[in-house]
Amino acid sequence: MQVSIETTTGLERRMTIGVPAAEIENAVAARLAEAAKSVRINGFRKGKIPPSVIKNRFGKGVRQEVLGDVMSRAYYAAVTEQKIKPAGQPRIEPKSLDEGRDLEFVATFEVYPEVHLADFSAIKAEKLIADITDKDIDTMIENLRQQRQTWEEVKRQAKNGDLVTLDFTGTIDGEEFQGGSGKGTNLVLGSDRMIPGFEKGLLKSKAGDVVTLELTFPDDYRSKDVAGKPVVFTVTVNKVSATVLPELNDDFFAAFGVTEGGLEGFRKEVASNMERELRKASKNRLKTAVMDVLLQQNELDVPKALVAAEVDVLRQQALQQFGAGAKNIDPSMLPDELFREQAEKRVKLGLILGEVIKQRGMRAEASKVREAIEDIAATYESPEEVVNWYYSNKDQLDAVESAVLEDQVFEVIFEQAELTERSVSYEELTRPKAPGADGEEETGKDKKASKKKSSKKAAESADDTSEGAAE
Repeated sequence: MQVSIETTTGLERRMTIGVPAAEIENAVAARLAEAAKSVRINGFRKGKIPPSVIKNRFGKGVRQEVLGDVMSRAYYAAVTEQKIKPAGQPRIEPKSLDEGRDLEFVATFEVYPEVHLADFSAIKAEKLIADITDKDIDTMIENLRQQRQTWEEVKRQAKNGDLVTLDFTGTIDGEEFQGGSGKGTNLVLGSDRMIPGFEKGLLKSKAGDVVTLELTFPDDYRSKDVAGKPVVFTVTVNKVSATVLPELNDDFFAAFGVTEGGLEGFRKEVASNMERELRKASKNRLKTAVMDVLLQQNELDVPKALVAAEVDVLRQQALQQFGAGAKNIDPSMLPDELFREQAEKRVKLGLILGEVIKQRGMRAEASKVREAIEDIAATYESPEEVVNWYYSNKDQLDAVESAVLEDQVFEVIFEQAELTERSVSYEELTRPKAPGADGEEETGKDKKASKKKSSKKAAESADDTSEGAAE
């Protein structure tokens, strides 16, 4: 096998590979001989078909299969021989495929860049820390109560925060228009779900009232047909409901997995989960800050193939956020450019962290993997079952090991970096942040507050109560 390689541009390489004709012909003959043992052709007994007939009937197809296999094997043998690390799949272009002649083809591909790590001691970053006060715990408990609020009909005038159930019809120039009416619509006043003036116009209304609202659609309204136009809504208020918060009793505590200790026990459990969330938020904020510096200090080219693969990952993650509705979304509606910048950052960061791992021969420590899994399991009602599930599920275990290994890399960087601490409030530290370079979003203060992960169910319940309000 003959191999020559050249650099075209940047990380792209062009490798020309030659394979002797004898190797091709021998492989074709061997495959035809194998086929002759099993194929059936009218007029011939099985296994007794002359080679010339087999070749005439199957030779062309078999040769194409052999050429594909040989080029694939030759390519991987060549990159191994040349000690090249391709990034992504190659583009194969045959140059000579004629029978009886040496096979020659060109493989064009990208390689991983050389990563020269900058001095970690030059990194300066701020570590945010916070204490949890009794007021923070009170606020968290109030959030949990609001997540489990119910609605109760009232016989008074509506005010902000109330849920009104209504029928409405909108007209423009005296004519009804598509999407301008609704029946049995639930709307929380003050939620800004409707156009400006709609909700304000229903304040002080009560069940049975018919309210006329003369409004104007915003110039930038999503429907260009009605944007900027005056509209008249005739609204019938069917019902006004106010929120009812659950009492802090044993039933409420049990809903969050706390069955002993009453209010004091519940506050301890909430505080424990808040401490866990605080540690995670502080670590993630610091990681994000250090990531930004790493990307600035370590300039490197990234293979287009890796960026394209990461774009696909981000696109799929975006589609998953739509839930069941993603089935009706054409992925092409989310163009590559939406994700390219973030994908490039993630690829660069992965290459930088990978170089640290390679240089230090690092692996995820089993004790830290166990600790991470137990930390996850602690938010569930049966922690031991969750721990066993992770250790019996290879994909999930691999994901935890990858996260732990990444944390270990950052610990190495933190040890060398110049870090300063700044005290902030619990609310500021745990406030949700936009995705960082690695795409990880910090968790909000109202998550993981219960062992049974009740917040998700509470959020779903809250969504149900406001269904139809986003007209």
